Amino acid sequence: MGWSVAPLTDWESWHDAYEDPDSLLSERLRVVQQHISEWLDARPGEVTVVSACAGDGRDLLGVLQGRADRRRVRATLLEADPGIARRAAETVHALGPADIEVRCTDAGITTAYAGAVPADLVLLCGIFGNVADEDVQRTVAAAAQLCKTGARVIWTRHRRAPDLTPQIRAWFVEHHFAEEHFVAPQHGTYSVGVQRFLGDPEPLEPDRRLFSFNK
Repeated sequence: MGWSVAPLTDWESWHDAYEDPDSLLSERLRVVQQHISEWLDARPGEVTVVSACAGDGRDLLGVLQGRADRRRVRATLLEADPGIARRAAETVHALGPADIEVRCTDAGITTAYAGAVPADLVLLCGIFGNVADEDVQRTVAAAAQLCKTGARVIWTRHRRAPDLTPQIRAWFVEHHFAEEHFVAPQHGTYSVGVQRFLGDPEPLEPDRRLFSFNK
């Protein structure tokens, strides 16, 4: 496992907001984790999960830490920042026996997903608010390459003006996704969407750029 991918910005400091349980970032995390937990409760048997730009993995790993059935989850976490990816790997190690791989790689390139997709659950959290609008559209269009039929996609995006979330939701519909949930609290600007893929998986296109983070 290599940790040589250079970070684009100081994401270590960005994660500090998670230390405040009352922050909106922590609140958004709990919403994402609730949807992951509910999906696992409703989905028996072995499942595959891919988390793009996973950070230290707390979206998924925070849920698995409290589940006795976590060994049925095969997961791949993609994170470009070496220090943060290392923290995710340490958390995985602390979980004990589990089929979870942390890849220190650029999730904005399709090749990073090789061997991990199509998956039953795809997490696109913390991405759409940090990339260009056309990159969001491109990523939504490529989601069929990441998903099995019936898979769930959980995504997040702020709703600051100009609010792109109505367009994101429409893009998902255009690409054969049905919306199951859209959480948009009045007291904050974050949103969490849950989509179900109704189409057939598409072959993964190698070396295709989906998005690049804004510096």
